[in-house]
Amino acid sequence: MTELRLADRAYTAIVRIITDDKLAVGDRLPSEAQLATMFSMSRTIVREALARLASDGITQARRGAGSYVKRRPSERLGTHMPMDALATTLGTYEVRFVLEAEAARLAALRRSHHQLEAIERALEALRGALLSNAPAHDEDWILHRTIVEATANAAFLLVFDHLHEEVMRILRAGVDISRSRPPEVIGAMMEEHDAIVEAIRAADADGAALAMRWHLSQGRKRLMP
Repeated sequence: MTELRLADRAYTAIVRIITDDKLAVGDRLPSEAQLATMFSMSRTIVREALARLASDGITQARRGAGSYVKRRPSERLGTHMPMDALATTLGTYEVRFVLEAEAARLAALRRSHHQLEAIERALEALRGALLSNAPAHDEDWILHRTIVEATANAAFLLVFDHLHEEVMRILRAGVDISRSRPPEVIGAMMEEHDAIVEAIRAADADGAALAMRWHLSQGRKRLMP
């Protein structure tokens, strides 16, 4: 088994400790050495898993004091993805930060009139879906994909389409979890998409990239209670 797969297993096992032991935000996790013993893995593998958990916003390392729970994954996540897939699925955010922020930047610079019209149609379709009780993940995917298409670079689309399965899991979970919360959460989600499209419309490349990164970072947070 590769080191990456072992790190995925450690990642999943640590999340299970947080959820099964009902650790609260601010609670301390077992030490690296304790986790390594519990999982029969090296401390290097455990350290890699903890680094990825921190990157995903679930844990926080405190110098000389170990790792603590920063956010608890929503219990509703389990209805949209197997726990064993959590590391891979959330890991796509790191790729999306790079890929989609740059795609939004290039779309602002390169989009044609017809591509902008397609982006705006996709935005309104998403608005209609989000503000109803209908599923909205397909509309969300189409908007993001339409922005990627507007880069005029087929390589972006190939990479984005390769992420389809994991991204769709996230989109389904994100809408479901957000709808279980106060209405302003869905409102914020829509405002984030509006900001991305407005920047693309205004040919504001840096603004589009920033708006996309903000949207993705907020989307990751919405997967936590």
